[in-house]
Amino acid sequence: MAVPATLAVKHRPESRIETAVAILKQKFGERLSTAEAVRAQHGKGEDHFPVLPPDAVIFAESTEDVAEIVRVCAAHKVPVIPFGTGTSLEGHVGAVEGGITIDLSRMNNVLEVHAEDLDCRVQAGVTRKQLNEYLRDTGLFFPIDPGADASLGGMTATRASGTNAVRYGTMRENVLGLTVVLADGRIIRTARRSKKSAAGYDLTRLFVGSEGTLGVITEVALRLYGIPEAMSSAVCNYPSLEAAVNTVIATIQSGIPIARIEIVDEVQIDAINKYSGTSFPVEPTLFLEFHGSEASVKEQAEKVKELSDGFEGGDFKWTTSAEERKKLWQARHDAAYASKALRKGAEVWATDVCVPISRLAECVVETQEDIQRLGLIAPIVGHVGDGNFHVTLIADKNDADEMGRANEFNERLVMRALAMDGTCTGEHGIGMGKMDFLIAEHGDAVAVMRTIKKALDPDNIMNPGKVLRV
Repeated sequence: MAVPATLAVKHRPESRIETAVAILKQKFGERLSTAEAVRAQHGKGEDHFPVLPPDAVIFAESTEDVAEIVRVCAAHKVPVIPFGTGTSLEGHVGAVEGGITIDLSRMNNVLEVHAEDLDCRVQAGVTRKQLNEYLRDTGLFFPIDPGADASLGGMTATRASGTNAVRYGTMRENVLGLTVVLADGRIIRTARRSKKSAAGYDLTRLFVGSEGTLGVITEVALRLYGIPEAMSSAVCNYPSLEAAVNTVIATIQSGIPIARIEIVDEVQIDAINKYSGTSFPVEPTLFLEFHGSEASVKEQAEKVKELSDGFEGGDFKWTTSAEERKKLWQARHDAAYASKALRKGAEVWATDVCVPISRLAECVVETQEDIQRLGLIAPIVGHVGDGNFHVTLIADKNDADEMGRANEFNERLVMRALAMDGTCTGEHGIGMGKMDFLIAEHGDAVAVMRTIKKALDPDNIMNPGKVLRV
């Protein structure tokens, strides 16, 4: 797949890195690894970029550990790369200039749960599934579900979203405060527990989505929700992708408080059937979920069925069975693995855009036409309730012609979304892969971002080579 220009030149401060590694080895002992396999594991996420291993990996266990690591790295101007579970998709964890990766997976404690206030505080390495398991007996849950069992620190750093975003929002709306280690090793807390504040700059929102380039997030305070009294899920197929998307638009514009509304095209549904052993009709399909009281869930499903019928939707099958709902959403979450299985040995390049809901049908249909015109295998899936959809390019990285077509497709997809007043990424983030598109999207505002970056990280040690070129 395409390799950003930032990978062509590596400014590796070899002697300073060796000195920093030696100092940190004395402090952290066996928690610091320079083993090739460990370094390689931490040099790539679930993305299409080459492995860019760090010089060492340290397994931190506390905010103080992270602060000490960063202070040593700052003193020797050595790059620092945060690492959660390695599920990012735009090259966020590759060590472009070498340096030290801080693995936060051992920072996996739920620190506080305030059930009466509907909030909690966790260490950055806690995963979303782990948190919901911990909350199970409280009657509360955390709804943001990007598919992967990602760490909550990583989800915060990439401003993650997911299948429930149409009702519950993204990480931007659900992070209440952060503990962050800055580039000089200082530890700051960005907010207190009150539900609102007018005190100073909103530093929480600054670090949400910063992708490790401004500091290392070590603790996250999160908004929680009561588990709904009732839930039902539904699946419905359509004669065309446009008809499915128009059903989504009508549902949102009707004000139906749907919890999830996901689209998969016919290529993706065929892949899901083969991978998961399901038997959905091989047509564009919507997966839906409704939350509320038993009466409201029934009413929501019936209203969406009426809208669906108006767009020639097929059999609208819905269920309140927990087992059937779990099976349905597991099939949806397996979409990425199902796509990979379509073509053994091929590279998988997952990309995403987001557009205003009124332009969604136009954008998705034109995207599908591009895929067909360019002769690519590229299933479409999406959290279309908020205008966000994903395309998974499956291509032979050794075929220059096919790779050229894949690159052409990706650029056309992003520029189409921008022309519709959308964004180059709804939830995957910028990482290494979309830095040029960030400039196309924000123009002179990128210079302001760069000013902030230089103010907080003057030596550019925090995850260099991501988001901005400095």
